[in-house]
Amino acid sequence: MTRIVPLGDAHALPVWRRPVTLLFLMAIAMPLSFATWSALLNNFVIEAADFDGSDIGWLHTVREIPGFLAIGVIAILLFMREQALALVALTMLGVATAVTAWFPSMAGLLTVTMLSSIGFHYYETVNQSLQLQWLPKDRAPKVLGLLLAAASAATLVAYVAIVMTWEAFDLSYNFVYLVSGGATLVIVTYCALVFPRFESPNPQRKRFVLRRRYWLYYALQFMSGARRQIFVVFAGFMMVERFGFEVHEVTGLFLVNLVANMICAPLLGRAVHRYGERPVLIFEYVGLTIVFLAYGGIYWFGWGVVLAAVLYVIDHIFFALALALKTYFQKIADPGDIAPTAAVAFTINHIAAVFLPVLLGYLWLVAPGAVFGLAAGMALTSLGLSLLIPRHPAPGHETILAGGLPAPAE
Repeated sequence: MTRIVPLGDAHALPVWRRPVTLLFLMAIAMPLSFATWSALLNNFVIEAADFDGSDIGWLHTVREIPGFLAIGVIAILLFMREQALALVALTMLGVATAVTAWFPSMAGLLTVTMLSSIGFHYYETVNQSLQLQWLPKDRAPKVLGLLLAAASAATLVAYVAIVMTWEAFDLSYNFVYLVSGGATLVIVTYCALVFPRFESPNPQRKRFVLRRRYWLYYALQFMSGARRQIFVVFAGFMMVERFGFEVHEVTGLFLVNLVANMICAPLLGRAVHRYGERPVLIFEYVGLTIVFLAYGGIYWFGWGVVLAAVLYVIDHIFFALALALKTYFQKIADPGDIAPTAAVAFTINHIAAVFLPVLLGYLWLVAPGAVFGLAAGMALTSLGLSLLIPRHPAPGHETILAGGLPAPAE
């Protein structure tokens, strides 16, 4: 990345060297490692390290610490550009994923998970910033939907391979982790060698930014992080612990999720573009409330595995609507605030993630249904907050309480 190309001149480059192509390649590279790690994790920790609910809670608490510390990206950006940091972070994720099976113990898994998590969260932080800087506002929702679909399509190929070969060829965890992490590293190497360094027309502030007028965005990010942790940590764990899903069955469920996201993500992006963020987020939070209450019903009323699998897929589709939060912020933000606010928002998103998994891991041991009941309450809180989003958000009109006045400095 030695050649510098202003973003306004990037349209003159061949399609395969343009910024949006780089975004698509990075969107593909990340889930090849992270999604494969996630698909195998619950089976691996139970079979190799004899984890229970409290152990998995501790693992995910450690995994979320780098997310809480994502604000450190601001300091790194003082001497490294976002594009370079994204590739370095992806490299870290790929390497850590590749060696995961070499450490089948609590201490080893905590260490490798911490390293891969630093790569994942720092990549996600700068990637969100690059997306909002590089994509024009009128096209952002549609392109974000296509990016989600591309990531799902790439991961689909990997998961089909796992489902078709795991039992047939008696694959090992070590082999699958090495291949998935290695694939990420191949794509990162290509991106580093082929793409120039893109220069944004809006220089990003290299300092901590916390503005009063972004308060609703911060609140929605906090609730999103708390709610999502319950799903990420316990929904998949439930499928293995309660219903005895094997690796190929868990991966098969992920395959259904991927196909659903490939079909739905572009449609959801168009829905945000057409109807705006407010109605789409209201729809998401109403749906998530119902889904989490139904999850609780699996434990409270003994509902079966088919419902659990259907809810798991629906849950993933609803979470894809989180792209509306990105475009909401893009519309209300000062252009120079995007990078530092992405870091601040990631930290806010992960405040609950640092302590929630381990605390709920102990609650899981005595009342699993209550964990999902708590998630339903969080979804309802998010619903209440989403009602404050204006139909047409803009600087000075960040909430329905702002009144459309000129944007304040803070």
